[in-house]
Amino acid sequence: MRQQLTITVLAEDTVGAPGLLAEHGLALWIEAGDAKILFDTGQGLALIANAKTLGIDFAAADTVVLSHGHYDHTGGLLGIRTALGHAVLYVHPRAFDAKFTRRADGTVRQVGSPIRSVEEIRPFVRRVVLTEGPTQVAQNVMVTGRIPRSNDFEDTGGPFFLDEACTEPDPLLDDQALYIDTPDCTVVVMGCGHAGLVNTLSYVSELTRGRPIHTVLGGFHLVQASDERIGQTLEALEGYDVQRLSPAHCTGRRAIMSLWQRFPNRCVECRTGSRFEFASKT
Repeated sequence: MRQQLTITVLAEDTVGAPGLLAEHGLALWIEAGDAKILFDTGQGLALIANAKTLGIDFAAADTVVLSHGHYDHTGGLLGIRTALGHAVLYVHPRAFDAKFTRRADGTVRQVGSPIRSVEEIRPFVRRVVLTEGPTQVAQNVMVTGRIPRSNDFEDTGGPFFLDEACTEPDPLLDDQALYIDTPDCTVVVMGCGHAGLVNTLSYVSELTRGRPIHTVLGGFHLVQASDERIGQTLEALEGYDVQRLSPAHCTGRRAIMSLWQRFPNRCVECRTGSRFEFASKT
């Protein structure tokens, strides 16, 4: 027997349907059989309005997964927290650390979550699970936990720091991805990919014992990547033979254009309102 797997884009930097709002951030609604999973929450500027338009009720969520602790992936959690009493929250223990970035002109911006600690959100959810390692969140659905950095050409994708003085680099150890088992292959869902797209695929491949990765969607954080890194990423993707690529959010226009040029028959738009359907294994 097969169960339906559906992924709906609730919030993203672009919009693909009338009546919806775009914002810098990412939020996905995943239905895997009976499980209903909210993966990231965007900034929160568009989340509630888009969910209403798309007919999604957050009170039905069994699970909330945060890919990492930046504001554009966690900010929406505050606005919907009172609806999440049924849900289990899966989050890396470092996700709510203070986080900063330094602009090219030297000014510093706070980019961490408006939620300052796990204890702040704990009263609003059924349970909190800290995901330091691979963790099952639903039938056939896993979160990676911390992703090993196994190559020498990927970095976090920008000047990120744990302190406002920008003296302590943030390795973004809280970055994690979701992967979903289907009958013949794996679907990988990424928030920002600060651990690196290739590092993420390498780890998922290891965890699934080399099962084919059919689809990768979400943010690949190549927006500031060099031409060399983009080229090495494209070469690595050839080796994984991914059949569907759906880059979004922080991937960056230049990298998205490179992906579409290299894999014209495999790339699919990932915009607010986009919907992806698969058959998943029971």
